[in-house]
Amino acid sequence: MSYYDDQNNHSRKGPGLLSMTVIALISAVLGGVIAVALIPSIYGNKQVGPTNQVILNGQGTTPTIKTEGTTNFPVVQIAKTVGSAVVGIANFQSQGSLFGGGGLTEAGSGSGFIVDAQHGYIVTNNHVVTGAEKIVVSLADGRNITAKLVGADDRTDLAVVQIADTSNLTATQEGDSTKLQVGESVVAIGNPGGQEFARSVTAGVVSATNRVLDLPGESSFNLIQTDAAINPGNSGGPLVNYQGQVIGINSAKNQEPGFEGMGFAIPISDALPTIKQLIEKGYASHAGLNVQIDPRYTAEYASQRGWPTGAYVSKVTLGGPAERAGIIAGDVITKINGKEVKSSLELTHELFKFNPGDKVSVTVFRNNKTTDMSVTLTEIKSQ
Repeated sequence: MSYYDDQNNHSRKGPGLLSMTVIALISAVLGGVIAVALIPSIYGNKQVGPTNQVILNGQGTTPTIKTEGTTNFPVVQIAKTVGSAVVGIANFQSQGSLFGGGGLTEAGSGSGFIVDAQHGYIVTNNHVVTGAEKIVVSLADGRNITAKLVGADDRTDLAVVQIADTSNLTATQEGDSTKLQVGESVVAIGNPGGQEFARSVTAGVVSATNRVLDLPGESSFNLIQTDAAINPGNSGGPLVNYQGQVIGINSAKNQEPGFEGMGFAIPISDALPTIKQLIEKGYASHAGLNVQIDPRYTAEYASQRGWPTGAYVSKVTLGGPAERAGIIAGDVITKINGKEVKSSLELTHELFKFNPGDKVSVTVFRNNKTTDMSVTLTEIKSQ
């Protein structure tokens, strides 16, 4: 019987019509229940926000994320909770005047986040505070507080500042960046453009991990790449996962024409050892060779002479580990422990994997020959 034939029999009356109506209603209800039950298996389980709370190491009470009725909007809850631990950082420096005198003016600004509410420690990028004669921290509650520089390290582009007034501060919770997966949702919070756009929130995903940039400081790490918008002023702010944990420190973006959505963050798990050193000692120490590298030695320069790419040694510190191993000025370092080195920044990247006192094999090119030398790395302190 066709569909239209069924519809045309609607004029029949009696118990049969009632029975069919009841059966139809029961079938519709059962069908709806079955459909709801099957949807997760067909389309995959829906990603939800944090189930209970985001624990922040704050002073006093610990903020919580309320998820009832808001599981479709985890970014809203993350912004409310983590946003209170994100700060603006203004870098003031002396500016000359045509009529003499002058004074301190804001030379730049960036972001940071509180890692220790009890002691007022705030993490940011080194390039945010470089050259600062005065540092002012802007808190979420509207307070502007002068901060002191605890320590900074240009080799990792990390810095820690401290504020004395620790009342009603909230600290972030650090996550484990080693467990990040490509495609994982993340949120960036910071002050792009300064206080006017304080605590701006952008969302995206982890586009890639283990990215290496040819930039001072950032070259020490395998960076997190994200399409969450990172703009000037976001530097030093946190990159947060959907559990409300900081998994990266926003540091750079690709600003080449035609490129969009290519921001980079220092993985928090890699940054923590340096952050702890800066807090505990006021400086960071790294493994080094005690050589000076000439950055003008490029792949093009090497190719013109038929030499390999690498790090060109322009000077060797007397009595240092490189000199003791036999490395001299004019050598080109091409490998560290068998890992190829193509530039001075790649040399820094490889050395960052080791600790002072470690023994490594350094491959150098000299007089059209390559030689492996054993070097015991020394300690290099941040300025």
